[in-house]
Amino acid sequence: MCGIVGYTGHVQAAPILLDGLARLEYRGYDSAGLAVRDGTAPAEVVKATGKLYHLADKTDQGRALPGNCGIGHTRWATHGDPSMVNAHPHVSGNCTGSGCGPVESDVVGVHNGIIENFTELKEKLLRHDYAFYSDTDTEVAVKLVDYYYKKYKIGPVDAITRAMVRIRGSYALALMFKDYPDEIFVARKDSPLVIGTADGASYLASDVPAILKYTRNVYYIDNLQVGRISAGSVKFYDLNGDEIQLPLTEITWDAAAAEKDGYEHFMLKEIHEQPKAVRDTLNSLVKDGKITLEETGLTDDMLRQVSRVDIVACGSAWHVGMASQYVIEDLVKVPVRVELASEYRYRSIPVAPDTLVIVISQSGETADSLAALRVAKERGAMTLAVVNVIGSTIAREADHTLYTLAGPEIAVATTKAYSAQLIAMDVLAVKMAAVKEQITEEQVAGFLEALNAIPEQIGRVLEEKQRLQWFSSKIANTHDIFFIGRGLDYAISLEGSLKMKEISYIHSEAYAAGELKHGTISLIEQNTLVIGVLTQGSLFEKTLSNMLECKSRGAYLMGVTTNGNFSVEDSVNFTVYVPKTDEHFIASLAIVPLQLLGYYTSVNRGLDVDKPRNLAKSVTVE
Repeated sequence: MCGIVGYTGHVQAAPILLDGLARLEYRGYDSAGLAVRDGTAPAEVVKATGKLYHLADKTDQGRALPGNCGIGHTRWATHGDPSMVNAHPHVSGNCTGSGCGPVESDVVGVHNGIIENFTELKEKLLRHDYAFYSDTDTEVAVKLVDYYYKKYKIGPVDAITRAMVRIRGSYALALMFKDYPDEIFVARKDSPLVIGTADGASYLASDVPAILKYTRNVYYIDNLQVGRISAGSVKFYDLNGDEIQLPLTEITWDAAAAEKDGYEHFMLKEIHEQPKAVRDTLNSLVKDGKITLEETGLTDDMLRQVSRVDIVACGSAWHVGMASQYVIEDLVKVPVRVELASEYRYRSIPVAPDTLVIVISQSGETADSLAALRVAKERGAMTLAVVNVIGSTIAREADHTLYTLAGPEIAVATTKAYSAQLIAMDVLAVKMAAVKEQITEEQVAGFLEALNAIPEQIGRVLEEKQRLQWFSSKIANTHDIFFIGRGLDYAISLEGSLKMKEISYIHSEAYAAGELKHGTISLIEQNTLVIGVLTQGSLFEKTLSNMLECKSRGAYLMGVTTNGNFSVEDSVNFTVYVPKTDEHFIASLAIVPLQLLGYYTSVNRGLDVDKPRNLAKSVTVE
């Protein structure tokens, strides 16, 4: 989940590296560091704990580090606590100071991932007179490469491939060698890495936004491949050391999409970008009033043969799956299972060739989701990836890929990517129902009319933000919040609760409303906030009754419902209305006030909205 960057070219590297790290800080902000080479001089290594601005201040915004070749890192701690000594880059020699200054080490490197057998490798290296100054697995990887480099007197590519054979786990490694002063060598397994070239310079990063202002043409290095990067050119090698060719991918995102554009936080900007993200995703799937999945490779015959759907995901993407479960089962009339990827990969779930396994991931690099995808393929299922990043690992490995068009999402708490995934799954549900003849052409037209109205309706919900800002100021100091709902409203509650807890640090849980009396209601006390989602007509009265049971025990109530249900105001303390739409698709609207409530509560508590503690944007390690 750490972020790595690299640059080699004809201008000073450090300011470019810091700029790239600033765009990757959502991946980790426990510490940061740079290693820069100035010709044949020793690499200069500088580190700082805490957020990136400490490193920027320490290096005078990079101006104090001369040299045109370098690597950088922003850390989300796994092995070893957040400290100067554990911060990257790591070296094959010794590096214990506040930075390291010039280092004579043969190898300097940064790493994103987890080396699972680092203890075993460390013991091997200790027997060969290597000493260790940090608690990290990364130092072990760097010194293992150094060991093979010296023992066999081979080049960097061969030394790296030998190390890759011994390493178990996940990694994106970027390494500099003393004997190759203007080059960077990279290796990858299961952790994301993108490489771009432009105007006689080369760039590398964990994610596209870090290099988007410099180039739109990138290579996605694949698993167990090595790259040799020099100014303006890149060569790739397989595990045998043989040179291979990789395709160039053009990034179509607008570089401005990765900027705040006048908003106080990326999260608020991305909440307001949801109408566009939904509209763009819809327009990619609906042409001339017809749903087309041609770009996914899914044919009507394939969908017609599906007898079961398994949806596998993590976090908010799993909540998309929970909402989609209700829609698919109701429209398509096939059973749907929604599984946490971290559980699915370790369970012996039988699948048949007519099972469609849908893996949802914004980044397309989520470690557990990628592992679950591979398990599903091994078991013989047909797989579909719903991802936002073109060329990502999950997109490449799935049988079929449906791209959402949310653009770059920088805030750790997802908003527009969730909404784009949700609308994509709704379109897929309608398409499957149509090809299975569970709905008529007239119904398809009605559903598409409702879906096409959602972007404008989200815009109307956003107009409620001042009321939500006011309400959040009243509840910002609460200790416990419970979100409740039934059916699709329960799925909405799950995501609303997550948005609240991850950025406000208020204890928040979501419950199926009917489960309250089976234990949870014992937690209700005076002024506990209970937020009820009431958008499903057939379940409205039951959920409202559950809310009133909480009120009678001292709870303070907020309701989210659709226009026209004005009776809610008589029962709860604060009500938010969203426009009416087909009830299958109401999650796209009902989630928006809950996103805003979480956002404003975090702001009112004085917290770092975009980079909540202990979290990173892409979970690329198990």
